[in-house]
Amino acid sequence: MKAAKLERQVLSGMLARMTGAQPEHSGHERPDHEHGHGDERGYADEHGQRDQDGHGDEQGHLHVQAQGLAARLRHLVRPHSHDAAEHVDAAMETSSEGLRALWVSLAVLAATAALQAAVVVVSGSVALLGDTLHNAVDALTAVPLAVAFIVGRRPPNRRYTYGYGRAEDLAGIVIVMLIAASSVLAATEAATRLAHPRPVTNLWAVAAAALAGFAGNELVARYRIRVGRRIGSAALVADGLHARTDGFTSLAVLLGVGGVALGWLWADPVVGLIITVAILGVLYQAAREIYRRLMDAVDPGLVDRAEATLRGTVGVLDVGHVRLRWIGHQLRAECEVMVDARASAIAAHHVAVNAEHNLLHELPRLTAALVHADPQAGEGTDYHADLARHR
Repeated sequence: MKAAKLERQVLSGMLARMTGAQPEHSGHERPDHEHGHGDERGYADEHGQRDQDGHGDEQGHLHVQAQGLAARLRHLVRPHSHDAAEHVDAAMETSSEGLRALWVSLAVLAATAALQAAVVVVSGSVALLGDTLHNAVDALTAVPLAVAFIVGRRPPNRRYTYGYGRAEDLAGIVIVMLIAASSVLAATEAATRLAHPRPVTNLWAVAAAALAGFAGNELVARYRIRVGRRIGSAALVADGLHARTDGFTSLAVLLGVGGVALGWLWADPVVGLIITVAILGVLYQAAREIYRRLMDAVDPGLVDRAEATLRGTVGVLDVGHVRLRWIGHQLRAECEVMVDARASAIAAHHVAVNAEHNLLHELPRLTAALVHADPQAGEGTDYHADLARHR
């Protein structure tokens, strides 16, 4: 009787889903979103721009403004991640406007870095050299994103059965190496200048280049935030806020200019060393993210969320192993659920399908989930005894 009742519940849920009605267990689903879309609620919670119904949240907006300065100060000592997966969401990936925002940002930051590099040559300022390298590193963020968009879209084949999403991790390794090289260059130049002080020439040009660096980051920030809010991209908004904070690194060069103007020749290399520390922070963050990605690490909160979603699915009696992994900027899942041992194969299959469907709606960036339904074993029963010697 229980097995028959379970099968009726599962089939009624499937029928309700096909007809558009709300089944009793739909609290874990998000029917207003397509599969694999980014988590809109995360965008609303973090930035306070709208609630789950899409309306403005003035109180949340004021709260974000109040915390803006504190967040910027925290960012100065803990730089933002250059992990591609954190910079890509469905709204940006599927929107031509979102992609255009990435390339426009790259162009602006590259032009800013080129202008600063020209002033470095004529002035000899190592502080400005450090800021130039810092802006160039930020511009390089677009490289793994470009790889993710272009190479990652190639379909899987019999050799690369999971597709080509890992290509962006290879690009990330290259980016880490370039950041490391830039930090070594900046540190070496600053230390050499500190040991052998030299006057910095064209101070007005250095000051103008520092202001140009700030202006370039602020323009990129405003553009990213505006486009991100318009298309509903949490990643693009967050990237804009990071660019705004990076602008203060450019303003730090003005401190070196002021010190040199007062006759303190050590001021310029000291500021250069401070900016080098900021670059090293970016290097540490980027290297850590790449290491975690290559080791198939995920946020434990995602695992908790997946387990809670599975347990909330009708017909799931318990949850076994839950494994998540990033492939490029998309997630894949492999899960085990326990179902009633008396349920028919069709009913067990429907439970697994419902569980997969709920996961696709609940986990941002999840594109595929393999859910294996095991009959709940009674006392002294092991349905996997034949596999014991292989484990």
